[in-house]
Amino acid sequence: MTEEQTPQQTQPVQPEQPVVAQPVETNKDAKTMAMLCHLLAIFTGFLGPLIIWLIKKDEQPFTNEQGKESLNFQITVLMAMIASGILGVLTCGFGFIIYPAVVIVDIVFCVIATIKVNNGEHYRYPISWRLIK
Repeated sequence: MTEEQTPQQTQPVQPEQPVVAQPVETNKDAKTMAMLCHLLAIFTGFLGPLIIWLIKKDEQPFTNEQGKESLNFQITVLMAMIASGILGVLTCGFGFIIYPAVVIVDIVFCVIATIKVNNGEHYRYPISWRLIK
């Protein structure tokens, strides 16, 4: 056999390794700003995340993503609070029972998001309308 006619060696096909979730950015500033988007939402509603997102969205992709996520959740919470008030008026006060539940859910999810994002993980709220994309 000549060099041109030698059989080509085939390499065994390796199965793809599972992808392990790694923190997105090691930039401490980006993680801190993204964390503040979620933490400030507990105290300021959508205003804190809105300010941070508007300032840092072009500089830090992680803060951009988490800022939008926090804003979407806070807008959802605001709509639930408004609905609770309307329902409370229409039902002579019985609808106001929903309001404390909305506040508790807001605080719990914001704390979870703050911890996850501080670790550099992506976080998506399980109950949220994605209005800002």
